[in-house]
Amino acid sequence: MGLTAYCRCLGMLVILLMGSLIGPGHAQTADMPAASEPDEQDFDAPLDPDQPLTEFPDFGVEWPDLDEVTQPLADESEDTTAVDDEAEAAPGDQDIAEEQLAEPAPLNEYRPTDALAETAYGISFEGLPEKIGEAFDTRFDILSVLEQYRGDEANFAQIRRRAQSDAELVEQLLRIEGYYDAVVQTRFESDGAERIDVVIRVQAGPQYKLDAIVLSGLEAAVDPDPVDFRETFGLQPGDVVNSDRIVEAIGRIDVAMAENGYPFAKTGEPELEIDHAERLGDLEVPVTPGGRYNFGSVVLAPTELFDADHVQMIARFNPGDLYQASDLEDLRRALIATGLVSTVNVDPVVADDPEAVDVAVKLTPAPLRTVAGELGYGTGEGARAEVSWEHRNLFPPEGLFRATAVLGTQEQSGSLSFRRNNYRRRDNILNGRTALSVVDRPAFKAQTFSVAANIERQSNLIYQKRWSWSLGVELLASREEDVTGPTDATGRDTFFIGSLPGLVTYDASDDLLDPTRGFRLTARIAPEASLQDGSFFYVRSQFDGSAYFPVSDKIVLAGRTRLGTIAGAGNNRIAPSRRLYAGGGGSVRGYGYQSIGPRDANNDPVGGRSLVEFSLEARVRTGFFGGNLGIVPFIDAGNVYTSSTPDISGMRYGAGLGVRYYSDFGPIRIDVGTPINPQPGDSRVAVYVSLGQAF
Repeated sequence: MGLTAYCRCLGMLVILLMGSLIGPGHAQTADMPAASEPDEQDFDAPLDPDQPLTEFPDFGVEWPDLDEVTQPLADESEDTTAVDDEAEAAPGDQDIAEEQLAEPAPLNEYRPTDALAETAYGISFEGLPEKIGEAFDTRFDILSVLEQYRGDEANFAQIRRRAQSDAELVEQLLRIEGYYDAVVQTRFESDGAERIDVVIRVQAGPQYKLDAIVLSGLEAAVDPDPVDFRETFGLQPGDVVNSDRIVEAIGRIDVAMAENGYPFAKTGEPELEIDHAERLGDLEVPVTPGGRYNFGSVVLAPTELFDADHVQMIARFNPGDLYQASDLEDLRRALIATGLVSTVNVDPVVADDPEAVDVAVKLTPAPLRTVAGELGYGTGEGARAEVSWEHRNLFPPEGLFRATAVLGTQEQSGSLSFRRNNYRRRDNILNGRTALSVVDRPAFKAQTFSVAANIERQSNLIYQKRWSWSLGVELLASREEDVTGPTDATGRDTFFIGSLPGLVTYDASDDLLDPTRGFRLTARIAPEASLQDGSFFYVRSQFDGSAYFPVSDKIVLAGRTRLGTIAGAGNNRIAPSRRLYAGGGGSVRGYGYQSIGPRDANNDPVGGRSLVEFSLEARVRTGFFGGNLGIVPFIDAGNVYTSSTPDISGMRYGAGLGVRYYSDFGPIRIDVGTPINPQPGDSRVAVYVSLGQAF
């Protein structure tokens, strides 16, 4: 309220009070003018707010002149205490005054001329300890009111309230780090522009130290576990009173007990008693170890998916083994990996054996049937549509059956597949497949019936294994058409082939779909026998290696090489579908599928008995789409030879640029490549789309 309005209100209040005190029947004094008779007053006349107030005798305070310019009130933040310049200062007073002058400006020293004006602000700290942890910055950024609204304009009153709230927050965060005597003040500065800098000044004081540390109840554990658990706890008298470290220490002892046979162990809320005089803290953590147990039996309610024996086979523990909580978590993840359950609970329960705990498994079945469809187009491969139906537990336990049909411009096929996960041993997979296909590609035409089976131990999205392998058998009858002789004449032959394919992989990379460091090595070998104008034998081999080198947090260099060979038979005796080819999205990008290598009189690829390929790319993450978008420049090279020994002559090169979208289930890849030294008939642009990196 302004001074003018204040005085007017005061005058009206005095008038009302005086009127109530005088009232009817009171005698009039000589000094007070006689009031008009009631019938002479004009009660309907409007009030004039600019009319001078009536003078009251002996009121004691003069009415202010409303037209007089008043001086502004003193700033509440200024010290108005006057000091007598002639007073003699006591010894040391001058030093104290200098110290006070050296202190930072008091809170709210800067005041804008218009406190309601909208303005932007910045935030800075003074006096934070150098050894303050990164957790302080992270928590402040998350919890700060100033940070939450930084960038939004606010008036000075709003900024001041936010600063006061953040000062209290900083005090709390400093206590987490052990600074219990911290003093936090805020002040405001301006560089003359339309911006205020909020300065949070900290006088942290000393860090408090731990004195007594008591883990009450720990002695109930079986010897020598109490001593081991105390060492695992880690904190010692003299360590800083740091709340984060206390929580971490409690977490370590929880894990240690759960991993060493104590399924029902608990730790209570820590109690910290602070002595401000000594700047010390006494810590007490109540511990209830419970009994020490071994694993008992798996308990599972009846279900159509599998029984308790199958769950026990999947588990990495046996009855009688020392209880470990990590084994239960591993079992839970393995049950989810079957794809047959939607939710799983795995908990220890009291058993009949006083020295053992049973493992109670409760699960909710997931939908077991899936119908899937796929549409796609590939340069050199044409259009392709695929539809499939599967039942993931048609033959319990974990016996999957799938029927698939493919209709495309270069392929028509149908197949029936069987797959049993965790076959006789965890992570072993038994596969069986029969298929009938008609393939019409530039390299060959084939009508093929095949039957195959194998057992494998492969990585999956939940468990990435260092070593994986596969061993199987394949029988096929194939009628194939190929160019014969130096002319463009074609021949049709029927091949009966038996194969024993095997594979072994060593994977030292850090991720299955998107590796950023490490390497992979894979060897494939398949002895084959062919019946076609007599029987003959040959061996198909292929070796792949890839490596990944992180240049920075956002750039990874990746390289790949592939060598292949077929030894034991001539190129023309081997069925065209069993020869080696190069070109395409998983080979030399920029070229069509299987288009690299020697060609026949019709300019169609004929395949060969050896190949060599190289690839190099840079995987660069950008800041777009929350950092989930990346670009990948690449260059590939390769060639196919009719001899069984590969060399590097006549290499074909392809280069291009890819885009990666890093989704939750892996990168989605789109690569666009072009051949640098194309052969006649090669397209100038090739596009490839898939899930996962190229290698």
